[in-house]
Amino acid sequence: MRHWNATLMTRVMLTLTLVVSAFPLYWMIVIASRTNADAVAVPPPFLPGGNLGDNIVKVLQNEDAHFLDGLINSAIVASTVTVSVVLISTLAGFAFARLTFKGRRFLLVAILLTMMVPLQQMGVVPLYRLMVNLEWTGTLKAVILPYLLNGFGVFLMTQYTAQAVPHELVEASRVDGASTLRIWWNIILPAVRPGMAVLGINTFMLLWNDFMWPLIVLTPDNPTVQIAITSLNQRFSTNYTLIFAGTALSIIPLILVFIAFGRQIVGGIMEGAVKA
Repeated sequence: MRHWNATLMTRVMLTLTLVVSAFPLYWMIVIASRTNADAVAVPPPFLPGGNLGDNIVKVLQNEDAHFLDGLINSAIVASTVTVSVVLISTLAGFAFARLTFKGRRFLLVAILLTMMVPLQQMGVVPLYRLMVNLEWTGTLKAVILPYLLNGFGVFLMTQYTAQAVPHELVEASRVDGASTLRIWWNIILPAVRPGMAVLGINTFMLLWNDFMWPLIVLTPDNPTVQIAITSLNQRFSTNYTLIFAGTALSIIPLILVFIAFGRQIVGGIMEGAVKA
């Protein structure tokens, strides 16, 4: 295997990309650690202040935002949906990629068609009426149910399973007497672990950052974290320090999830490289 040495220009461009990508996070910390007067000052401050702890306390104690409840609700919603999407998509991907049954192609095409239609925007009214009829408005069930299955996840895991698991390996397992469920558990899951990690990160971030649907079906007293952040805004003025402090708190779970799933991605890549 031939290794390419990075040139000076490559290092400069990578460093510039890193700085540009990290600057919004740094600026968020700067404003979150300052007073509101500093946030609107001209020229603005470029170094963090000493009010980060006080601003975080104000965010958590804000009676209108219910920020802590928002963090807990978002964690419940995003975790539940992520587990469901990854599990169902992995099972469906195995079925579409390595099992033979009548109607397989038709079902896969139907799933692909659902990805071409903006269901969240077009289905808001009938979905909201369904939640009203079920008397689920104002509860987390109304946020969780529409996202438990993801067409993109099924498509992703179908393609990944088809590439990561040879058909001969599945057939050899059947000859040895392994059941379909055992093949999925002992052969498919270890092989598609990096794909599951990518899907898990994507799904968790999608649900954590979702704003429109929770805003429609939840109440201000039982929000998700994104709704709680908007509630930090005052009626006649904008308190940038509280908004940025709340945003800083809200990205901590995303960083933890990325670290946890990122290790699975790297581990799967390195394992494949060693086998190769």
